[in-house]
Amino acid sequence: MRIILASPEAKVWSERKHIPLGLGYLAAVLREGGHEVIIYDAAIEDVGVEYYIDQAAARGKPYHLIGITATTPLISDAWEMAQLGKQRGLITVLGGPHLTIMPFESFQSPHDQYVDYAFKGEAEYSFLELVNTLEAGRQPEVIPGIHFKRRDELLSSVESPMIPDLDALPFPAHDLFKIDRYTNLQPLTDGLDPHARSFTILTSRGCPYKCTFCSKPVTGDTWRARSVESVVQEWKWLVKGLGATEIGVTDDIWNLKLPRAKELCRRLVEEGLHTVPWVTVHGMKVNHTDLELFQLMKAAGCKRVGFGVENGDEAMLRNVIRKGQTLEQVREGFANAKAAGLQTMGFFIFGMPGDTEETMEKTIQLALELDPQLANFMLAAPFPGTVMYDQIVEGGQVFADNWTDFAIHEQRARFTMHDGKYDPELVIKKWREAYRRFYLYRPERVLEKMMFKENWTNIPRTLAQVKRFFIGSKDQQAPANKAGKATVAA
Repeated sequence: MRIILASPEAKVWSERKHIPLGLGYLAAVLREGGHEVIIYDAAIEDVGVEYYIDQAAARGKPYHLIGITATTPLISDAWEMAQLGKQRGLITVLGGPHLTIMPFESFQSPHDQYVDYAFKGEAEYSFLELVNTLEAGRQPEVIPGIHFKRRDELLSSVESPMIPDLDALPFPAHDLFKIDRYTNLQPLTDGLDPHARSFTILTSRGCPYKCTFCSKPVTGDTWRARSVESVVQEWKWLVKGLGATEIGVTDDIWNLKLPRAKELCRRLVEEGLHTVPWVTVHGMKVNHTDLELFQLMKAAGCKRVGFGVENGDEAMLRNVIRKGQTLEQVREGFANAKAAGLQTMGFFIFGMPGDTEETMEKTIQLALELDPQLANFMLAAPFPGTVMYDQIVEGGQVFADNWTDFAIHEQRARFTMHDGKYDPELVIKKWREAYRRFYLYRPERVLEKMMFKENWTNIPRTLAQVKRFFIGSKDQQAPANKAGKATVAA
């Protein structure tokens, strides 16, 4: 069967074009199963997906099925893409984080007219089973993770599959990505090299921690690690086979098992793979680190490490965010990373339920104290399926008219709490103050930004960011005379 795997464009990023690695895994499994596959990523394409569909049909080699991945902010774009596919006679399949949280939604009118199947969870093998069944001309039955309509009956699986043996999966089909069209590895911050051949690698799936703001519906709470040998072999393919000049580790928590993380670094050195720089794209957990790990990471070619700090108030970390780490561990993690000669990056969240002017001031003070090379201050976003979302629906209001409003990096007020204490306007004020105090009020930080070439080669984008982060705009304010509403029933 000839298949297109597609990702809508994530318009929420300011610079980053990030390869959809999940589609790379799906493509690899399908290709191993004997099917022809291409990957379409709208973020880096100049034409719509219909161009490739029509072109193939004109050559007499039509595509039969389109599989589309979707996060919550992109689900409307995914439905539109499915509609395009259905109009051209393709079988349409949806999957990804949003479908894992809300699989039935896509079979409500009008979406049920152009969505044939949906999957929740890790669907590599289930997707292959569906494709094999359809190619054989049979009607599919209920397989792990699947949802579909047969006549007026909605059939669904109660399972949300998690693959226990990640080594059994083939390496992602990295060769199907138009890698030269991607930029760098950090969607939230400056990259190491905006013109790098940047590939990502996943060494584990899942995270056992249960931060209240975090949505990890596909990979779940069970941490599963690939063997060091498997990771090293894929790393070698990226560097020596595909010419990678930069690599990003995209695990939720790659360093959960400290001995494994250290062994991986040692092996990268032994295999001569330490000459290509790499970063941890997501925030590492500070309570699974020590000085030796950072020294080994440095020796293995790592340039930058990110840490999920989130908040500067101990009680907020423990009781509201439930981060599973202390401020003492945060300070120690940053100190050890810097001692090893690594660049540091910190992620901080403003506006969690319970955040006050005092707790947000503590967060700013901690960011200034830690002084990472890059600080990213985010506004709390209530994603469906999280504890935070349920708390807000129960005791407040979500400011959302549609799923696009859930784009996490659009930097505006998203909700309020009816506790008489939470002030969304104060959240915006302190968030913007954090950027000013960290970047604008310190000459060395201003100089660093002025030295970053892309800030001068794309002046309109730079000015837009300056306005949004440091000055503000009306669309960042909380709705004044409008009842914010939760789009989803909890």
